[in-house]
Amino acid sequence: MSTVINLPSGSAARAVFDRVARHVPACAATSAETRIARIRRLMEVMLAARPRIYEAVKIERGLTPPDVDGELVMLKFEADHIAKNLADWMSDKPAPPSLMTLGKKCYLHYEAKGMVLVLPSWNAPYVIGFLPLLGAIAAGNAVIIKPSELAPQSSKVMADIVAEAFPNGEVVIVEGGVEAAQGLLECPFNHIFYIGNNTVGRIIMRAAAEHFASVTLEMGGKNPSIVDASADVEDAALKTAWGRMCNAGQACIAPDYVLVHESVAQRYTEALQREITAMYDPKGEGFAKNPEYPRVINARHFERIKGLIEDARGKGATLVMGGEYDATDRYIAPTIVTDVSDDMKIMQEEIFGPAIVIKPYRTREEVVDYIRRRDKPLAAYVFAKDRSAWEYFLANTTSGSMVLNHNVVQSGTNPYLPFGGVNHSGIGRLVGFNTFAECSNARTVFEEGPPVVDPRTMFPPLTDKYKKQLTQLLDGKPVPDGMVRVIDRVVRTVGLFKR
Repeated sequence: MSTVINLPSGSAARAVFDRVARHVPACAATSAETRIARIRRLMEVMLAARPRIYEAVKIERGLTPPDVDGELVMLKFEADHIAKNLADWMSDKPAPPSLMTLGKKCYLHYEAKGMVLVLPSWNAPYVIGFLPLLGAIAAGNAVIIKPSELAPQSSKVMADIVAEAFPNGEVVIVEGGVEAAQGLLECPFNHIFYIGNNTVGRIIMRAAAEHFASVTLEMGGKNPSIVDASADVEDAALKTAWGRMCNAGQACIAPDYVLVHESVAQRYTEALQREITAMYDPKGEGFAKNPEYPRVINARHFERIKGLIEDARGKGATLVMGGEYDATDRYIAPTIVTDVSDDMKIMQEEIFGPAIVIKPYRTREEVVDYIRRRDKPLAAYVFAKDRSAWEYFLANTTSGSMVLNHNVVQSGTNPYLPFGGVNHSGIGRLVGFNTFAECSNARTVFEEGPPVVDPRTMFPPLTDKYKKQLTQLLDGKPVPDGMVRVIDRVVRTVGLFKR
């Protein structure tokens, strides 16, 4: 069957869901070897499609092949990590004994949830769309992916990759617009991945609630970057220039605004201008003429970002750099905004574009208060040589991730580091075992063993002896775990002879 389906409306979504759902029992019964083979096949087809991927991404975001390879290598590392560890992840995990389970066999058994829906955003569609897919396949699920219609070229390439890699139909790409997504959300999926904004995230959660589906949501937000008075200012500017401007700022973990200690604010602002220029206008010909400078995804987002910048300018902010646009090319110059106030839209909404705000501060307490008054961010960054500054901000703020003396390096670089947000910025965790766990039901299994005492002593009518034992358990001191394990081994040994 074809694995590429176009749904101009949501009317046919349930038929597609039912067709894919027929594969659920077979997918759940697959071995680690079979799942790894499917993952490797997906990677093989995807890497072979690199010329088409490069072309699609160039049209959509203006990125060069090395930029795209940086995204694809994350998928390769993830696939390799799964291949090395899947057999262990799938194996039953024994639970230590307790006084209440002496002689019993207790363990966790990971089983597939069933039907998984993946709704990736447009800003990095391959890594964002296929990374959850890798975990879903590893856990033994059937999957439907609905790529963003805002990246139609990439959506078509992804559809063709999936069609070739999964000809039997256990993984399906559905193309279409909002109506297609709404139709799919009416279906009884067991788990939903969504990467995007929290306006749509709320819609996803409401839809999931109708079927009590679990969700993994990664929704970005206004990520703060803190430059302490002790920071290496030039280093902080260099890394922030890259972290904010890569992908034209269209990255969920990019720094959105920088809180800079007033003693280094001017020096930092000037250094940031120099570093952005050195990266994207090294020949002095203008940012717009640099073929390596990215573009905004579409006209709507172009106007949205331009509107944030112009609203700030109109309300008295200073544009120390940038503020130039070309709608025909979806070009927005790298823009640095200072002298901001909280009534400006640029301080209220996630920018998600090639602009960054610099706001001076005097005290660490002021920084913490400012961050705490906002939604919990997906990421936070601290530049400081003074270890006490780092420890203070780590202890007094909350975010999905936090990085010292760098930015935008915590995602997709270490499969042992879970990635996700907090409340408004996300629910659940991705990468490595975490994606596998999100797609699995960790089933508690309890196997009865030889009786330690006559089981009838625990059933009515209760004896005085049993009542006394309960009182002793309540009033007594906790029994050390080591002693519990020793008693458990004795009980198991005695049980062997009883058999």
